[in-house]
Amino acid sequence: MAGKGNWTKSLFTGIWTVLNFSRKLFFNLIFLVFFIGIIVAISSQDNEQLTVNNDSALMLTLKGNLVIEKVSVDPFEQFLQEALGSEPEDPEILVRDVVKVIENAKQDRRIKALVLDLHQLNGGGLDKLRTVAKAIDDFKTSEKPVYAIGNYYTQNQYYLASHADHIYLNPMGSVLLDGYGRYGVYIKELLEKLKVTTHIFRVGTYKSAVEPVMRNDMSEASKEAEKKWLEAYWLQYKEDVANARGISMDNFDETLEALVAKFEQVDGDFAQYAVENKWVDALKTREDVRQELVELVGEDDNPMGVNITSFDTYLSVINAPVPSIPNDLDKIAVVVAKGSIIDGTQQAGTIGGDSTARLLRKARLNDDVKAVVFQIDSPGGSASASEVIRQEVLELQKAGKPVVVSMSTYAASGGYWIAAGADRIFASPSTITGSIGVFGMFMTYEKSLSHLGVHTDGVGTTEMAGFSALRPLPDQFGQIIQYSVENTYSKFLNIVSNGRDLNIDAVDEIAQGRVWIGTDALELGLVDELGSLDDAIASAAEIAELENYDTFYVTRDLSPQELFWKEFFGQAFAVVGKWQFAQSNSALIGEVKRVIKEFDSFAQLNDPMGTYVLCLPCNIN
Repeated sequence: MAGKGNWTKSLFTGIWTVLNFSRKLFFNLIFLVFFIGIIVAISSQDNEQLTVNNDSALMLTLKGNLVIEKVSVDPFEQFLQEALGSEPEDPEILVRDVVKVIENAKQDRRIKALVLDLHQLNGGGLDKLRTVAKAIDDFKTSEKPVYAIGNYYTQNQYYLASHADHIYLNPMGSVLLDGYGRYGVYIKELLEKLKVTTHIFRVGTYKSAVEPVMRNDMSEASKEAEKKWLEAYWLQYKEDVANARGISMDNFDETLEALVAKFEQVDGDFAQYAVENKWVDALKTREDVRQELVELVGEDDNPMGVNITSFDTYLSVINAPVPSIPNDLDKIAVVVAKGSIIDGTQQAGTIGGDSTARLLRKARLNDDVKAVVFQIDSPGGSASASEVIRQEVLELQKAGKPVVVSMSTYAASGGYWIAAGADRIFASPSTITGSIGVFGMFMTYEKSLSHLGVHTDGVGTTEMAGFSALRPLPDQFGQIIQYSVENTYSKFLNIVSNGRDLNIDAVDEIAQGRVWIGTDALELGLVDELGSLDDAIASAAEIAELENYDTFYVTRDLSPQELFWKEFFGQAFAVVGKWQFAQSNSALIGEVKRVIKEFDSFAQLNDPMGTYVLCLPCNIN
């Protein structure tokens, strides 16, 4: 038996030795790849300097969504994406990067034209598109031509294309402007079939964030409110495009009947329809476009065969690190709050109650900062997290530093909660704001589990002990939550009343969870002025009585470990081979992803009291 025991022991020892050796070999190989990558990246930087081609066209290739702040990406994940040649699932482009590139190119003698390549642009909100369009219009004052080229243009893509001097469409292409809509997915019946018990507590006639789980369709009150701001949003789009193209508002088709009539006249040719409707200037093949650009800026050895400077290259050149030179100028700090509002510390791209408050506190404790511009792009979220952030805004004001809010695409519900107390509020004409209402929601699964033969039972020292999603919600506990929701709504009304100097009854009348567009919000007194981020910065300088000042973005300080890994992977990004992974373009899969993403917004909510100021219907399709 002893011999058998020794044999078994030797076997396991041998297996462990092999596994241990394999583990070390695996990680050593990874380290070796990274090490080689760093050496290659450093050496390639010496040999391949990024340059702007003389007499070239700036190719403005925009991929993904325009945002005011990018979602934080883990350095290792970013490294793998770069190394394997794959794109992020939801790529993002900073609006200020695009504007900076266009503004620099306007003055750059090496740039002779601007080419808009928009086929991978998703959108990001009318306010962000308008900001980029304004930069394009300013570029045109240099008398350098602007071209928009594409096989097709979606509605968001066309908004920017309409500001070009020349809009070219492939003869097999299309332009279809279908307006804006809000069509949600409703799962009340599904939850009933799964025997899930949904407990909903809300205040506000129009607070429709929880309708998807309590109804199978949109309520009439929600339809009324949403149709109003959607029609205003669509009107702004039409006015902007019509002015940019110098065409009539009648060019936009509001009914399928009108669209069918026009298509009959062009024998069902989408491209010819775009020409007849004056959406585009000409139909040109890719080679036609290439030849025209070659005549303008010449040829070059690249896939397009045209002397171009890419957007990424140009951005890298103008963002090249330079030594910062300290100055004695006063500072205006810009703090960005983008995404859903969630309790605790969150990464960039999501608003954390604690983390965003720390950014505001950082500006408050900086003696050089004399004013703060709070840029908000949020549909709201946790009520408690919103209050933590609002309190820090008040502390800034107590410190004698005015706070001016600049609303982006959304500043609704919790997004308005954190804005209401500011010294001045700027909104875009298309900003979606208001949604002053509160809801609470819990789901319990006692019936689902019972149906499967799973039961819970036990004892507790009080009637409150042991509450969980596996047990029924006591009626009295539900009453407590409803009281809490009503109390939070009352606080919300008071915050708006005090911050906006409005009678509380007047606030209640325009509240009730109703969503307002920027132009209406101005008339109702919810915002002070319509304007851009630059307008908000100028206003902050005026209030703080500043003539000469610098502006900077307040960001979270990275820990030594984060700095190390950022630098480590940053040097290795251009390494390892390039492989392209196929991604499914199935319409069904895309729709499933959209639904999952929509309801995932419920899953991330973490308010300790289960009370939320969130505007889910603010998304636009």
